[in-house]
Amino acid sequence: MILLLLGTHLFFTIRLRFVQKYTFRGIRFSLQSDSSKDGDVSSFASLATILAATLGTGNIIGVSTAVALGGPGAIFWCWITGIFGMATSYAECYLSIKYRKKTPTGKYVGGPMYVLEQGLHSKTLAVIFSLCTLAASFGVGCTTQANSITTTTSATWNLSPITIGFLSALLCGFVIIGGVKKIATVCTRLVPAMGAFYVLSCFLILFLNRHYLIQAIQLILSSAFSSKAATGGFIGSTILLAARHGVAKGLFTNEAGLGSAAIAAASARTNDPRRQALISMTATFWDTVVMCAITGLVIISNILHHPESITQVNNAELTTAAFAIIPYGKILLSFSLIAFAMATLIGWSFFGESAAYYLFGEKGIKFYKICYIVMVFIGAVMSLDLVWELSDLVNAFMAFPNLITLLLLYKIVPRYPNE
Repeated sequence: MILLLLGTHLFFTIRLRFVQKYTFRGIRFSLQSDSSKDGDVSSFASLATILAATLGTGNIIGVSTAVALGGPGAIFWCWITGIFGMATSYAECYLSIKYRKKTPTGKYVGGPMYVLEQGLHSKTLAVIFSLCTLAASFGVGCTTQANSITTTTSATWNLSPITIGFLSALLCGFVIIGGVKKIATVCTRLVPAMGAFYVLSCFLILFLNRHYLIQAIQLILSSAFSSKAATGGFIGSTILLAARHGVAKGLFTNEAGLGSAAIAAASARTNDPRRQALISMTATFWDTVVMCAITGLVIISNILHHPESITQVNNAELTTAAFAIIPYGKILLSFSLIAFAMATLIGWSFFGESAAYYLFGEKGIKFYKICYIVMVFIGAVMSLDLVWELSDLVNAFMAFPNLITLLLLYKIVPRYPNE
């Protein structure tokens, strides 16, 4: 999967002549309104929905785990996955908009399942992808995020998982029952606020560790291609492990190549698939190139500045140790985790809803929403170690048919801005 994923990213980067160079144009487009009436939500709302699903605990737990298991070099490979993954995100979002369809109720639906059916003419693969999307929405997108919320609230404030699980399910249900427009409205307000809150907190830590920033960058770069352990043997491993964990966590957090972003892109109001694909592509930039890079620098600079603080610390606790150096840092991190997890719950509910519609039609959506709300509560009160460990596998099941489709239909994806 790593070879297929990176190979696809590199292929589309070259094929599309480094479409990444138009990133800031895409950011500018996202802030402008599109006069088109073809679609359900604005371009920014569509982007916010993608970011709500991707700016999740992977930006905190995923990056921290990648460092713990793969060493500082994993940050480099995670970042590289984001840089090159932007081209793949552009391609999958373009195809999703091109092959989207209008339902009898007037809504627009799209995603890899429609590309598989209409572009690749494979109904079987479309069904398989939709089933995998449903599984991912209940697992990676729902139960794990709900579990992260209760784990955080229990550790920080000793609150009851049952109470928090019930409140999380109630709040999530209130949003998703309103449909795509309600989800998009909440995301446009929640995503900028939680993103700014987390980034400002990270900048404060980086300021305190400012004398170690250059050394942290050097360590990340050198460890990415080194077979020797870093920082006295605490963290660090072979280049293969660094790449494996960095790429895996990069995929987990930005979802480029997974096909999920393409589902949200299809709902945007636009009559130019290339323009919207460029906008949707920036989600990968914000998620991995910016957010994950910042988290990685926070972790590594703190390890260098306060090596005593990470004794017998691993996984998500690396980020916790970094936030502990600022006043009320653990509380700030807890609020960030809760906000990110709740946003992912909301964003992934839309992806799963789209898969349910493709499989069962309009009648399947209400049943799906009920199941999703119930799963939020179940995830909040259960131990989900196995689900977390299977997250990479679930991602692979979604990514494989989507990546194969992209590679087979590459000629349909035009370069930007010219054909």
